[in-house]
Amino acid sequence: MNAQYLSVPWSFACTALCNHLWQTTIFAGMAGLLALALRKNRARARYWLWLAASVKFLLPFAMLVSIGNHFGWRHSSIEPKGPLYSAMKEVSQPFVPSASPVISPSAPHASFPVSAHLLPSLLGSAWLIGCMTVFSVWLLRWRRVSLAVREAVALTHGREVEALRRLEHAEGVRQKIEMRLSRTSMQPGVFGIARHVLIWPERISERLDDAHLETILAHEVWHVRRRDNLAAAIHMVVEAIFWFHPLVWWLGGRLIEERERACDEQVLVLGGAPKVYAEGILKVCEFYVEAPLACVSGVLGADLKKRIVRIMSGHAAVKLDFSRKLLLGVAGVAVIAVPVMAGLVSAARSQQIFGMTANSFRPVSLSNNQFALVKTGGGDELQTHSRRSHNVRRICPRAAARARAAELGRSGGQR
Repeated sequence: MNAQYLSVPWSFACTALCNHLWQTTIFAGMAGLLALALRKNRARARYWLWLAASVKFLLPFAMLVSIGNHFGWRHSSIEPKGPLYSAMKEVSQPFVPSASPVISPSAPHASFPVSAHLLPSLLGSAWLIGCMTVFSVWLLRWRRVSLAVREAVALTHGREVEALRRLEHAEGVRQKIEMRLSRTSMQPGVFGIARHVLIWPERISERLDDAHLETILAHEVWHVRRRDNLAAAIHMVVEAIFWFHPLVWWLGGRLIEERERACDEQVLVLGGAPKVYAEGILKVCEFYVEAPLACVSGVLGADLKKRIVRIMSGHAAVKLDFSRKLLLGVAGVAVIAVPVMAGLVSAARSQQIFGMTANSFRPVSLSNNQFALVKTGGGDELQTHSRRSHNVRRICPRAAARARAAELGRSGGQR
């Protein structure tokens, strides 16, 4: 296949990708502004904002625009607004595909520059190498954690299991969490997405009092209830696919920070003493290391210094009031409604252009003089205009009758 045929799809693919990344960046910026407005509220709301910004990388707005286009062609009652539609298009789609090169008929085998052949392959190979590298690193880390879980011994009784079952019942966790004793130096953490296993290091119970043990286990149970491993796995997929975008790595840090803060808030709300909870975290930090994967939720996450200061401050986070809930609801509706409305407006403009184009091709009748001029031009033109006249008489009989009457009137006047 010639390069001239490869350049056009490559141009449109690059344009679609750039527009998607631009729209996702704007969406993440809006999520950041909302998170800033909710900085004094509970971390759960901010966590869901950052998670929505992460999932947006996998869901382009073009899907919602196509839905609007589909309904727009069925319902043509929407009037296209020129300036508003142009402004929306300029902001949401600043990148436009480059025009396809014009090939002269006299040089059909003109060659493109070498970069036109190599650039798509080089960029595609670089993306694939980066994607496979990220996936490989995480796969190796997952295998290491999975091996530690398989080598761990199931714990079926003891004060740890009793405290875990009591917390599961109190916090509404239906599926029992399996507890395993591990000989590794990894922190206590929840492994698995569908089936959760709590990795509990050996000899850690000897270093924790009952109150410390209760708060650490409560933190892990809240990770299970919130399904933080599933959300972290989704964001890991986003990081692997869009590894070249710095925003996805920054979002990963925000997600870990807010999820740990949300679990800390829940532990304190359930009655955990701030001093006891902070001491338990520091004792775990003294003897054990953090899990190598974000989808293994543990107690040692985010900035420990900030977390300890926040826990010891004793300031309870404020619940969302009606105005902030309304703000989040309006923002959520706007995220879905604006692309759909853009698709509706685009469909209305397409219908308008289609109607103008169809109206420009109207059948016309030829007079005797015009027919005589066509006749002198050649046999092909004569046959073409004869077919047009036949089509006019067949499709528009009234117009043909009026034209015939006018011709007879002119011929009678000449006589």
